Amino acid sequence: MSNNDALNDELEAVSSIYDSNVITLSEPTVTGAVSAVLTLPNIAYSFSLTFPPNYPDEPPIIAGTHHVAASAKKGEGESATSILRDVLGRLYTPGQVCLFDLVEEATPLLTAHHEAQEHHGASQDTEESRAIRSAEPPLSVTSSESPLTAASTTTASNIPPPNWVLSESSVVNKSTFVARCLAVQNLNEATSSISHLLSTNKKVASATHNITAWRIKTQRSDNAPEIVVQDCDDDGETAAGSRLLHLMQLMDVWNVVVVVTRWYGGVKLGPDRFRCINAVAREALVNGGFVKDEKDKDKGGSKKGKK
Repeated sequence: MSNNDALNDELEAVSSIYDSNVITLSEPTVTGAVSAVLTLPNIAYSFSLTFPPNYPDEPPIIAGTHHVAASAKKGEGESATSILRDVLGRLYTPGQVCLFDLVEEATPLLTAHHEAQEHHGASQDTEESRAIRSAEPPLSVTSSESPLTAASTTTASNIPPPNWVLSESSVVNKSTFVARCLAVQNLNEATSSISHLLSTNKKVASATHNITAWRIKTQRSDNAPEIVVQDCDDDGETAAGSRLLHLMQLMDVWNVVVVVTRWYGGVKLGPDRFRCINAVAREALVNGGFVKDEKDKDKGGSKKGKK
């Protein structure tokens, strides 16, 4: 254990989610810096890191590889270190712990990098590693039927920026929650707007979870029954999407899509995380004017102006 409480809390959380050997600390130096070995799941190499005394106000330093397996190709460790540094540079925010996010985002990229090396050989190292490092963080989905596919994010930057309405950020035990909502008229508008957000906002894209839900009614011109679409996506936060959708049903909001972004802070919240998610979602929906005053009042909401 180190003398850094934030680092200790984060290590405990990471160890409870992954194997306890994912990160191994050495004794702190006289300056308070802590050296560590990061071993990502199913990766052919480990990395040497140094956490400065005032982490997370300053980012960890990735010195290079600590160990490279015999199965790795020549030069693979160096390019893997570059990938890890690029991921850290993209997701680190001063004052916020980042180890969990680093493991989450770097693992699939480095796995793909290693598989590419095995398939193409070391001669492709420069081209392959550049392609992987330039890639946006992968979009997690809970179902193969989810409309939020990686392909949709590649074209999202071609549509006009959606006019999202935001909640205030809420920080609970080092996790940060922010909700966004947007008026939409059909499913394509909803999915395209989410894809645009994830492909153009790196901070949101690199978050631990982006929980989404939408409720849409489309009136048909032939006097046929209206088309009703309701769906959600947990994005790895189990059951959060369905709870968010249930909140929208209770508030009787329609033709709106909601995105709740969570940056995990290293401390597990348990069921309290659902309260945090719904609280910021409710605030965004009220701010956007999607809630009828009397219904929101009946359910204990607070009336706020649109930002």
